[in-house]
Amino acid sequence: MKKLLLSFLALALLLTLVSQPLAAKDKIRLGVLRFTNQTAAGWWSGSVASDLQDMLASELVSTKAFSVLERKEIDAVLGEQDLSASGRVSNKTKVQMKKLKGAQYLVAATVSAYEENTSGKKGGVRFKGLSVGGGKDKAYIAVDLKVINTETGEITDARTIEASAKGSALGAGLSLRNFSVGGESYKKTPTGKAIRACILYIAEYLECSMVKGEDAGCMDKFNEMDEKRKKKTKDSIDLD
Repeated sequence: MKKLLLSFLALALLLTLVSQPLAAKDKIRLGVLRFTNQTAAGWWSGSVASDLQDMLASELVSTKAFSVLERKEIDAVLGEQDLSASGRVSNKTKVQMKKLKGAQYLVAATVSAYEENTSGKKGGVRFKGLSVGGGKDKAYIAVDLKVINTETGEITDARTIEASAKGSALGAGLSLRNFSVGGESYKKTPTGKAIRACILYIAEYLECSMVKGEDAGCMDKFNEMDEKRKKKTKDSIDLD
């Protein structure tokens, strides 16, 4: 009877583990690099590369599908470890050494296209205090994404993610994360919405391709989006 009970408990435990999501130790470990820019977007300033890095890292963490490693503040982490190793910290509270995790993959992103239309009235879009200009009613952004295997240096995945947004009339004081809009004639910030949508798409795509797999049904949406992007690009090329 005891053996039967133990066997039942072992089977129940196995079924529970199989049915649950990947444990934290089994999650793919990602490091997010700072974004780069190949456009003349007016909102791009010195801190934007780091800000977009933070935004993507936060979205990847929110999926609960990855173990996202902090690399931006690595110097502060190493400083805390050095302090613990110096002997000036009590044994009860000192940080254990050799616990830093290495990333299996690095995510690199480049803003490769940005377009905006101006047809509004007064008002303006600002990013970190930098004016983008008034009257924006539509914005489009494309980000070239690369996933790099840290062991081999190989690019294991590459994809261009696009997003666009429209908006009009905004009340004073409304903000979207780091974006703020001035003036009474705008209700939404197309630039901010397009960037946020692109970040969300990137996180969703990485979860789909890296965790669920290339054959998962969620890839259909991204493959369709990519085919439309390629067709639009080909149609815009004048071969004459």
